[in-house]
Amino acid sequence: MSPLVLSVLLALVSAVAYAAAAIVQERVAAAADGPRYAPLRRPAWWGAVLLNGVGAALHVAALAYGPLSLVQPLGALTIVFALPMAALFVGRRVGRTAWRGALMATVGLAGLLSLTGGPGTHPLSDADRHLLAALTFGAVALLFVLAHLVGRSALRSVILATAAGGAFGIASVFTKTVAEEWTADAPLAEWTSLLVLSALAITGLLLSQASYRGAGLAAPLATLTVVNPVIAAAVGLTLFGESFRYGAAGTVAALICGAVAAGGLVQLTLDRLGRPEDSPAVSSVSSVSSAPGGRSDADAAGPEVGQGVDVGPVPGTRAHLEVQMRSRSVAGRS
Repeated sequence: MSPLVLSVLLALVSAVAYAAAAIVQERVAAAADGPRYAPLRRPAWWGAVLLNGVGAALHVAALAYGPLSLVQPLGALTIVFALPMAALFVGRRVGRTAWRGALMATVGLAGLLSLTGGPGTHPLSDADRHLLAALTFGAVALLFVLAHLVGRSALRSVILATAAGGAFGIASVFTKTVAEEWTADAPLAEWTSLLVLSALAITGLLLSQASYRGAGLAAPLATLTVVNPVIAAAVGLTLFGESFRYGAAGTVAALICGAVAAGGLVQLTLDRLGRPEDSPAVSSVSSVSSAPGGRSDADAAGPEVGQGVDVGPVPGTRAHLEVQMRSRSVAGRS
């Protein structure tokens, strides 16, 4: 098997592992009542962490056997794999708008990444690394604060996914730097870069987990899948001396591909915003879901004769308002 074919296979399996991890994370986020960022007591979440680790290891291995310009676009297939896998294994189906947005994001991203990269690269200096790390953590912190100021869960999810994608993208940059400069004679010489890499990877993992809460699978995963390599490619263009292929024509084509990917993300976000909020702000009460005699709620405008209704707060601390309907027996009724 040639190194190029092996690189393609590793990249494809890596995308499948990332897709499976995203599906598990989304299911954990949908079912969890506990921590938004790190549900440490959920075994399924640790399974997602393992799958993410496998995907990352396979991605690095693919980069060892093949060029960045080939491996990175194949990573964009994560969202394409995730949607049918979610429909098959957990019954999470998506509509045409979400599919269209996902395909647009994937095609645009793959085209953009296939046009980036070049043979002339140089390692990052210590000053560049420190500046890059500071800017990244500052941007992630700003997005984190902004996410908590947004009222809509779909927008909050996209912002958190953007922050996670940025953290993962810069982690990829530090991974490349460490891989190029690591030597067996001095295995700990790059310990500062390894520390930053680990912090970025953990930050990205926690933010990505939170991005799935109340927002479904497609929008946060597509945002994460697009932002991650785009950030890494932007750093490659600015700091590693890479450039768009085919000169001015390649630059125009890359801008078009970027617009297509952005349009896909917008469609996914609007699709999610058009759905009812997955919010616990309104809770249904089974005792009033249907009226006696099969009548609708509109027919049951008030209590029947001889029946009283008491409305009061539910005991215990709750994050939202909830009412409890209690029927009270009256004389002559059992």
